[in-house]
Amino acid sequence: MEPIKAGNLTIYPIILDVDHKLKSFNSYLVEDGHSLSLIDAGMNKDEYWNLFTNTLHTFGFEVRDLTGILLTHHHFDHIGLVNRITDEVAIPVYAHKKAIPRLKRDPEFMQQRVDFYTKLYEEMGCGEAGSKQIDYLLNAIEKYKHTAIKAEITPLDKQIHGFHVIEVPGHSPDQVAFYNEEAKVLFGGDVLIDHISSNALIEPDERGERILSLIQQMDSLKKCSQLSLDYVFSGHGEMIDNHKNLIETRLDNVEIKASKLFTLIKDGASTASEIAQQYYKKIYELQFPLVMSEIIGHLDFLEVNRKVRTEKVDGVWRYYSYE
Repeated sequence: MEPIKAGNLTIYPIILDVDHKLKSFNSYLVEDGHSLSLIDAGMNKDEYWNLFTNTLHTFGFEVRDLTGILLTHHHFDHIGLVNRITDEVAIPVYAHKKAIPRLKRDPEFMQQRVDFYTKLYEEMGCGEAGSKQIDYLLNAIEKYKHTAIKAEITPLDKQIHGFHVIEVPGHSPDQVAFYNEEAKVLFGGDVLIDHISSNALIEPDERGERILSLIQQMDSLKKCSQLSLDYVFSGHGEMIDNHKNLIETRLDNVEIKASKLFTLIKDGASTASEIAQQYYKKIYELQFPLVMSEIIGHLDFLEVNRKVRTEKVDGVWRYYSYE
């Protein structure tokens, strides 16, 4: 792709198109005259590495010219090339402090997550589907330990390389966005995607307690809506030039989906698992962790807005309408 000029920034998109709902995996080289930052690091695939290095060389750069890798959050499709790059050249890697145990795949933290989800899926009445997901998570601790970031990770401060660092949790507890006020651009990771809603994934906090992820995400979207922006550069899909309208649509869609779940509750579905199965049908098992995050998040929205109440019956949370 051709470079994009915005204020004092020159942006070199690194876009790998894919044939599924995400449409693409996006990273960005950003030059401001003083630094050359890589915002997110895509997938750990040869195809992405070649795209990254070709983009550098096309515009007269080398890997050693990078002054830092800035990560919006810890998910594997945003950090893939970090180890390859830092194996070649020692450059700083920056991320939210909450990302560090996730990026390092700290064994104690990873086990805490398994314990968290074990309890969560039991309390949401997930039965066998929940047990299968726990088995997957246990196997993943060993299977993916090699993906841990090897380089030292520096916790992000409020500003870096000409950007304001804005905390935008919801999709991930550690998600940040990088805002250049002069250029009126935001590098938002997955906080806002043009063609699909970003999942508000259920996660534990530092104490192992459940985060109200969808409520967080809505607050993050409202925060982004207040920014003066010409463009949002996302982790997937197209560049966004109408962020306020898109955010309004995303927030409206939360209310629409919550209303549909509320109808299921009034009709007798009471556990999160029952509601998920009735709403998503076959997708329930095919995309179990995403489905349960989506359902639990919208149930949180209904509870916060005093539409439903909860009661624990035989160790399982049940949701009942106030109406």
